[in-house]
Amino acid sequence: MTTTLRPSGPLQQSEGGARSRPYEVRVNSRRVGTLLIAAGTASGPEAGEIRDLAIDEPDRRRGRATVAALAAEEVLRGWGCRRVRISVPAASRGGLRLAAALGYAEDGRNMAKDLPTTPPELSEGVRGRPMTEAEYAVWNARAREAYAASWEARGVGPEAARARAEADHDGRLRQGLDTPGVTLAVLESAGTPVGHLWLAPRGEGGAGAYVYDVAVAEEYRGRGHGRDLMLLAEREALARGHRVIALHVFAGNTPALRLYESLGYRTTGIHFSKELI
Repeated sequence: MTTTLRPSGPLQQSEGGARSRPYEVRVNSRRVGTLLIAAGTASGPEAGEIRDLAIDEPDRRRGRATVAALAAEEVLRGWGCRRVRISVPAASRGGLRLAAALGYAEDGRNMAKDLPTTPPELSEGVRGRPMTEAEYAVWNARAREAYAASWEARGVGPEAARARAEADHDGRLRQGLDTPGVTLAVLESAGTPVGHLWLAPRGEGGAGAYVYDVAVAEEYRGRGHGRDLMLLAEREALARGHRVIALHVFAGNTPALRLYESLGYRTTGIHFSKELI
């Protein structure tokens, strides 16, 4: 029997060049699953994505997903993509096996934590305070550059990476420091600024808090300030009525990953990518 993809809807295209199309996974004429193929989205014009790949239970463990993913890669090559990304729920053992078997490498992972009922205490002599306008101006410029650089490191072209950085920051910080629901804070130790935090609502109804940016100044690293910054994030999230806090960590950032794990964060999803040869 032959596993193939069959379009289940029209090709959607935007003025910016993004495109997507839903497909059915079929064995001969029988539908056994679905997926969505997209390209030219936030990951850059030459990057494609395979989304929501699902095989019906009776047809699982028969290689259907593997063939469907390979067929989707062929579609993306035809669309001019040079790189493909997938996201797999952490609990999907089959999805994780598929990513490994097809040569995908981890880009990063999403993590989340249920917040405690009482705010955690910071270390002695450490406190958080709101970012000033002058500090915001410096941080905003650096944050955009760093964010664009992080996407370039993942294979996105310079122009696309810069465009994404500008769009994401403009969209999430429409009113700068006065953007509703946003926390932009500075961590001080003995009165000296040692790090910063950007926290904002995320998810349906804004029920959860998301750490968009957190960093200790280079000259103050290795002194435990990273833990205090994350505890500050929890305090700020609780103060705004959130019960869950989430974040993303890039692959290779082992110190950050170990810190988050030690604080009780769990992995909820893993992002993978590979070059299309």
